Amino acid sequence: MATDTTIFGKIIRREVPADIVFEDEQLIAFRDIAPSAPVHVLFVPKTPIASLDAAQPAHAELLGRLMLAAAEYARTQGLAQDGYRVVVNCGPDAGQTVFQLHLHLLAGAPLGPFGKR
Repeated sequence: MATDTTIFGKIIRREVPADIVFEDEQLIAFRDIAPSAPVHVLFVPKTPIASLDAAQPAHAELLGRLMLAAAEYARTQGLAQDGYRVVVNCGPDAGQTVFQLHLHLLAGAPLGPFGKR
């Protein structure tokens, strides 16, 4: 699948509106339209990569920038003291619905244990 045709690609190209909270040359971050927590921001690389599984060694610096951007956003928004969660869904069974690599930053309330069924 061509990841530049996803909804995230359309947001990057400004074809679809989004509540953008961060952007630089390599990344964009915007509020999720169906939040799972009081703060739910998606961090997306502008380079089209379908999933974490599709990432290559050449993407290592970009992946690091993605993580650091999420952490910096959490700090600047006052979320780091109480804590936040960063999630990457990889594939349909993990809940990935948009096949463009992205991080979910979740915060703003106690999130409870992760992975319980």
